[in-house]
Amino acid sequence: MPFIKQNRKQLMTETMNLNFLAELGLKELNDGTSTGLNNFSNGELIESYSPVDGKLIGKVKATTQADYDKVISEATKAFKEWRHVPAPKRGEIVRQFGEKLRKYKEPLGKLVSYEMGKSLQEGYGEVQEMIDICDFAVGLSRQLNGATLHSERPLHRMYDQYHPLGVVGIISAFNFPVAVWAWNTALAWICGDVCIWKPSEKAPLCGVACQNIMAEVLKENDLPEGICGLINGDYKVGEMMTNDTKIPLISATGSTRMGRIVGATVAQRFGKSLLELGGNNAIIITPSADLEMTIVGALFGAVGTAGQRCTSTRRLIIHEDVYDTVKEKLASAYGQVKIGNPLDEKNHMGPVIDHDSVNTYLAAIEKAKAEGGKVVVEGGVLEGEGYESGCYVKPCIIEGNNDMEIVQSETFAPILYLLKYSGGLENAIEQQNGVAQGLSSAIMTNSMRESEMFLSYQGSDCGIANVNIGTSGAEIGGAFGGEKETGGGRESGSDAWKIYMRRQTNTINYSTELPLAQGIKFEF
Repeated sequence: MPFIKQNRKQLMTETMNLNFLAELGLKELNDGTSTGLNNFSNGELIESYSPVDGKLIGKVKATTQADYDKVISEATKAFKEWRHVPAPKRGEIVRQFGEKLRKYKEPLGKLVSYEMGKSLQEGYGEVQEMIDICDFAVGLSRQLNGATLHSERPLHRMYDQYHPLGVVGIISAFNFPVAVWAWNTALAWICGDVCIWKPSEKAPLCGVACQNIMAEVLKENDLPEGICGLINGDYKVGEMMTNDTKIPLISATGSTRMGRIVGATVAQRFGKSLLELGGNNAIIITPSADLEMTIVGALFGAVGTAGQRCTSTRRLIIHEDVYDTVKEKLASAYGQVKIGNPLDEKNHMGPVIDHDSVNTYLAAIEKAKAEGGKVVVEGGVLEGEGYESGCYVKPCIIEGNNDMEIVQSETFAPILYLLKYSGGLENAIEQQNGVAQGLSSAIMTNSMRESEMFLSYQGSDCGIANVNIGTSGAEIGGAFGGEKETGGGRESGSDAWKIYMRRQTNTINYSTELPLAQGIKFEF
């Protein structure tokens, strides 16, 4: 079913209050290519329809090869200047960007909600993540330190240090249309890198809006073109970056299929990749778990962002002693989920991103049934007033087993699988780890032994392992990412900054002699 298309001369005058578009400098037609203050584009039009109401929000002109060549040229030039700026001064620029985000938090949060479909609270929360990573990066700008090392040679000193890498290419996904970009840029900028961003073609206006906000900072500080670049388009535009030897690092967030292509392409030219790919996240529920807390965590993890987070809860691995109780309580909780316009804060869940996602969701349910899955909470597409976009679906719960093909794959939709285990915790861990993905995981337990086992080398094989908290969400201070088909990359906190820099080991001889390795001597 196509999107409802109405008269769209001036969308800001439509029934819904869309004043936030003008606040962000968005127009009916926007250039999708930028080097900072200079905006241009000569490609085809990308039309952005809202999954909220099916209406056209605006259009963005895509990036051509010639447009891209201008962006990479400016970025390359800017890097030579930007790297001379002391790291704390670069941190000051990021601090100012964070202040701008505070100023524009409300309109940008509304745009995220309207263009992508997540709840307004989640839209504001995503912008807050951007603010938080800026704050984190400001402090980090004074801590880009290496280690001083002891040399085996007398009167020698060794140390390692980190230098700016160059141009960083960022490819982000629609589900977090602004935060993931900020995670990368805030750290890359304080490291002395410049950035080129290709946002998802499913949320191009979010990219233009962020560029407009950063442009204010660039102008106020008289910074050169090229520090903050923007390109727009489909995978072909992304390939311009992945194939470009002038970009030493590509940070890509998306599907495992996309990651395989990006990783192989970048590796072939000996570039670096930071890959954040699929998740198939599970919560283990043990007999000692606090079930009230468990239901809250499982519910939000499964239906938040309409199941379109890479950290969304896909599987509940429940001990047989509490299985029926959990199933009953969860089904009851699902009955209380309010689905509707995500800009209305009384609603818990908005739409999925587009009709392709709806079809994927429906196909997954049918496949699960065909493989023997038993439906606990029925899914389906919502129709009628308020659901005109055709993108609103019901969260679904299906009983199954871990070996089912559909359970082994990630469906980006609100489908939750209930899996049963018996015996000891090791049996639950085996199920949890028995998928190709390795992003986020959690255990609900009041047993210290169980929690410590889950966090040990014999426990979760995921990059994120939580105790008595759900799988979804990320805290800025921690390194975010996963293992196996999740790609192995780490973003945001801890020492994730190191991937944006090149490492160098230095040895200094302050003696009057030059001792050679293995005692070799030259007689003159």
